[in-house]
Amino acid sequence: MIRTQVSLSEHEYEAAKQEAARLGISLAELLQRSLRTLIPLDTSKPWMRYAGMVGTADPQSSGRIDEIVYGTKS
Repeated sequence: MIRTQVSLSEHEYEAAKQEAARLGISLAELLQRSLRTLIPLDTSKPWMRYAGMVGTADPQSSGRIDEIVYGTKS
């Protein structure tokens, strides 16, 4: 992992901090996720941009991935 520094306007910083808090993640994780939506890790597999984007504390989540991604079936 490489550590870097970015400059944000006060508005961008506050909005990002609020969104990270809403999601229950750090500001760094919010920025990493945001970059992953724009830049896939493996450009030969563009679907990989979504890898690691679903966060849950449920250890059984992998068996319920459709429900997590698409919501509860009606």
